[in-house]
Amino acid sequence: MIRNTLKAAAAGVLLLGGAVSAPVLAASLEGRAVTVTNQSEPVLCAEKDNVSIALQAPGVRSFTVEAAHPSYLPMMRGDSFAADWTACSFKNDPVVRSNVKVTTRKTLYEEPAMWVVGWTFPTFWRPAATPVVIAGKRFEGLHLIQVWMIRPMGGEEVLVVYPQDGYWRIRPRAPKDRAATAFGSSFLIGPVTDAGRPVVDLQSLTFDPKAKTFSLHFKTGGFAEVVMSEVSETRHKLTVSMEKAVTDKPFAMLRSMYVTDYNNDAAQIAVRPEDGNGWTEAGIMDFKSARATDVWMGRTAPSRHNTSSPDMILRAFSDKGLVK
Repeated sequence: MIRNTLKAAAAGVLLLGGAVSAPVLAASLEGRAVTVTNQSEPVLCAEKDNVSIALQAPGVRSFTVEAAHPSYLPMMRGDSFAADWTACSFKNDPVVRSNVKVTTRKTLYEEPAMWVVGWTFPTFWRPAATPVVIAGKRFEGLHLIQVWMIRPMGGEEVLVVYPQDGYWRIRPRAPKDRAATAFGSSFLIGPVTDAGRPVVDLQSLTFDPKAKTFSLHFKTGGFAEVVMSEVSETRHKLTVSMEKAVTDKPFAMLRSMYVTDYNNDAAQIAVRPEDGNGWTEAGIMDFKSARATDVWMGRTAPSRHNTSSPDMILRAFSDKGLVK
């Protein structure tokens, strides 16, 4: 049952990770409204992304994507990263063989504070046709790109992107007294199409480590820049700016997994309605659609699956973007 939360400040503390950083994740008072539509479907398998929250608006050319620690993180004594293959079957999924027989890992760029790693798998669900350029060097056939940052006594993976289908995952830095947290929900940036599952088709993906900036060239035309604006213990924030608006498709999508309230990567959604005085909240599978300036997706209670994975927030939607 959807219910209105009349006190936005309270919603910012309860829903948006206020136990970690309420001022950062409270409701924004900027940005235009977009259409938020739930395209989720029920599943039994915890390793299939069945949650799809599409964002669409004809003029939007820039926005932010943020990952923030769940509000219960300070109270956690344990964590769960293990895959749950219960009731899973992938026999009908497409399989495309690559040019390697075993999984390969290669460091593509390295400096003391940051390094970039590329992975090639023996099989993937799509051909590895999208080239990747890291610090001016071109690489072919990569399925996964990881960005790592230094932390005391080691490193921490803060971002992953799959260039062959356009999926991203980010997480904030872990608090100094904790091990790295889990990845969870993913998202798509750019014109979202259906290829058996939602994808963004990239012509190429480029990363400038010095500027912490990704450049995405879309197969449908146009490009976007994605800047790692902040990577802290509070949040991981990406600032997205597109050359031109996506007019007839979603320009972004949140993707996640929900089986039950105790087995999920996202269980709730909250939106700030256009001109609203408070947030509207719903269970992730109950939500239908809304016109909203801010969108949050995450959990307020621990799950058995990727327990420490972050909440996701999309907001600051604007018609201003890259100038060609």
